[in-house]
Amino acid sequence: MTSRTEPRAPSRTALRMALQRAAHQLLDEPRVLDDPYALRILGPEALDMAADPYRYNDPMSRPLRAAIVGRSRWAEDALEQAVAHGLRRAVLLGAGLETYCLRAPPGLQLLEIDHPATQDWKRRQLELAGLALPAGAVLQPCDLSRQDLGDCLASAGVLPDEPVCFVALGLTPYLHADRIRDLLACVARYPAGSSILFDFRVDPAALDPIERMLDGAMAQQCAAAGEPWLSAYHPQDMDGLLARLGFRCRTLWGTEELNARYFHRRRDGLQSAGGGLRLMRADV
Repeated sequence: MTSRTEPRAPSRTALRMALQRAAHQLLDEPRVLDDPYALRILGPEALDMAADPYRYNDPMSRPLRAAIVGRSRWAEDALEQAVAHGLRRAVLLGAGLETYCLRAPPGLQLLEIDHPATQDWKRRQLELAGLALPAGAVLQPCDLSRQDLGDCLASAGVLPDEPVCFVALGLTPYLHADRIRDLLACVARYPAGSSILFDFRVDPAALDPIERMLDGAMAQQCAAAGEPWLSAYHPQDMDGLLARLGFRCRTLWGTEELNARYFHRRRDGLQSAGGGLRLMRADV
């Protein structure tokens, strides 16, 4: 997401997430997320990382990196499964420097919606790296903190007349609760077979002491970057909201499920520590 205090600046936290995805390519074996473009899209930042990747391997960075690549792999696995069952369109919300647009399965029409400043930055990074968007990928500028998702989708020609899979990772904590509800309500208007994969911040009061500490540290860092977290939910409250909006199936993923799926018995011990975020899949 892009800074609320500096709306013309690209997202600082998007850069931090991209650095962690790139560090995973250099430091971790086996890779949970195999991304040949993660370093290239960083430009000059990649040269500094390649020279000394181990500065991204401190005790705080490792569980953060695991959470970032784990959630991306979780979403990409779900998208690939949906494509195998006939899905032809996906929408990525707040994608930052994610490179799935370069790695998506053939035939998938992919729309990325993000803040104009962050998308301008991404276009420059792609151009500098000599990377061209595939024919089925489109970048659509939209400030989701102020603009209606439905209007942005309509402008891009994505109407609620066919199933769509929405992905929103690292987005909802930066939105107020009313904007999150409107976004989810928009997705719920799409036909059966549509879904949304997203993460959300858990109310710190519902966290154990370790996760509460990690949550506080992350919230403080985001606020210092000018991109404060603006919302938090108890998991039951998020599930209830989704049910009221008409989502027929809701699946919550926590740290244990993510680690069991992607980080089980790794020799290097790489695992997510949670940090107060949970993953949710909701099907229309």
